[in-house]
Amino acid sequence: MQKLSLSAALAALLPVVYSQGCSGTFTPITAEDFVAGLHPGWNLGNTLDAIPDEGSWNNAPVEEGTFDIIKESGFNSVRLPVTWTHHFTGGSPDWTVDPEWLQRVSDVLDMITSRDLYAIVNVHHDSWEWADVTASGANLTLIEEKFYRLWYQIGTKLACKSNLVAFESINEPPANTAEDGAEINKLNSIFLQAIADAGGFNSQRVVNLVGGGQDSIKTSQWFEAPANITNPWAIQFHYYSPYDFIFSAWGKTIWGSDSDKDTLTTDFELIRNNFTDVPLILGEYDASSVNTEPAARWKYFDHIQHVAAQFNIATVMWDNGADQLDRTTGEWRDPVTPEIVVGTTEETLNSLPDSTEDASATEQSSSAYLFHRAGTQVAAQTLPYLFNGNTLVSITDSAGTVLTSGSDYSVSGENIIFSATYLATKYNSSTATGVVDTLTVKFDGGASSPIIEIVQWNKPVLGSTSASASAVSGADLSIPITWNGLETVAAVKALTTSGVYLFDDWTQWLGPLQQARATYSNHYNWGEDNVILTSTAIDAVVAAGQTTVFTFEFYPRVAGGVNTANFTLTV
Repeated sequence: MQKLSLSAALAALLPVVYSQGCSGTFTPITAEDFVAGLHPGWNLGNTLDAIPDEGSWNNAPVEEGTFDIIKESGFNSVRLPVTWTHHFTGGSPDWTVDPEWLQRVSDVLDMITSRDLYAIVNVHHDSWEWADVTASGANLTLIEEKFYRLWYQIGTKLACKSNLVAFESINEPPANTAEDGAEINKLNSIFLQAIADAGGFNSQRVVNLVGGGQDSIKTSQWFEAPANITNPWAIQFHYYSPYDFIFSAWGKTIWGSDSDKDTLTTDFELIRNNFTDVPLILGEYDASSVNTEPAARWKYFDHIQHVAAQFNIATVMWDNGADQLDRTTGEWRDPVTPEIVVGTTEETLNSLPDSTEDASATEQSSSAYLFHRAGTQVAAQTLPYLFNGNTLVSITDSAGTVLTSGSDYSVSGENIIFSATYLATKYNSSTATGVVDTLTVKFDGGASSPIIEIVQWNKPVLGSTSASASAVSGADLSIPITWNGLETVAAVKALTTSGVYLFDDWTQWLGPLQQARATYSNHYNWGEDNVILTSTAIDAVVAAGQTTVFTFEFYPRVAGGVNTANFTLTV
């Protein structure tokens, strides 16, 4: 029996008669120009990529006004992640996709491009739902067949889109070995064949190809350009490192040391040196405003933008709808972050608040805040700043009042000193705990105007302090809290009453702020009026068979337990 080539075998899946005609014209664009034009970009995350459908996760179905905000904020592109898994209406060999879903993707793309924003559309969580080449017993032949049919249908539906639309083969495909990496390379080739067969303008369209895992290291190791490539193409990779800072694991709430910066620079340099002549897109990166400390976060975004510019890498910030832009109110949760992302070039020198960078520290400072403990004497406070050659122009409060230099504050070197007289107007015995006011700090250079939150705090109070682990197992445990300061958890320490680390005993080799700490989302969380121990954390106590004390730590992270609250799970 004659063995068909891959191309012939896939082409056999096509309808007997098919033609694709596009009205209008398509202006070819190089991958270099496309990548330069899309920077900086923004991800419409957790929306069309939600499972099983748009609206299933934390976001309502997308509305056009969201893209007006993105455009007005200075972004030049939108990456549109799409999960197709639950929209197949037929099985092998056709793998028919629901035409209504194809139309919805097409309509959202039109919302984006009608605002002259570049767009990237992809195959997203399918990478682990059915296209995981590393899965035990994975049927690679079936994966390849389904992948071709999917992209043929996407390519057919979107064939006549303008040159503002690029296709990305697949999001973060798992890969553990060189063989896995080779299979991802094969999927890239199948993707190219499918869109070429779909016709229209697809042969001239910019495409984003990916390596195993879509990370900088595996891509550098295993990616090979397909032999059948004729499209203008770029490589897309993602970066969420260091894991412990980005995902608030093991009490890591600081970032910005020379070592931290050198590691990030080296990672970007690696992929650039491996692909010296290929346009590169950092398609996802983030440090959430929800679970990272502001001064560390702004240093992180600042360094990413500088290093990306240094190595000519376009950036597309990840946003799941809960991290950055509040799509309901249209407000950025942390307005400083998009200012840094949009305004920073290789030459931009941003003035930033300083903060603790030493991993051996026992306390954490941050010049993004003016903290004052309720009931203590008001004193002058000095905030170290990274002026980076800029000059402080003004400080303005939330009411628009400009503070007076010399009486309200002064500058000494790269320190901003707030007078006791001024701070006494903000803190007194009747001042409620929490954020008292927000100051905007303006410099004569740089892309952003950092903010300083004035916070009065006291020790938080839990509504209950203990429970039986076995009685509450099987579900998350919500514990009422009176915050008495910033309404966020910095870290959680988990020690059994015998002194054993409940999680990750290797953290004993980390600094004092990280030892025995749990991981955000996996072990703990919080809401508007509660802190949460997850079912995973509770099950760990049951499995250990030891009563465990969970110490919730808050900002400011100070020694002596004066800003913590304990909750005990008994066995």
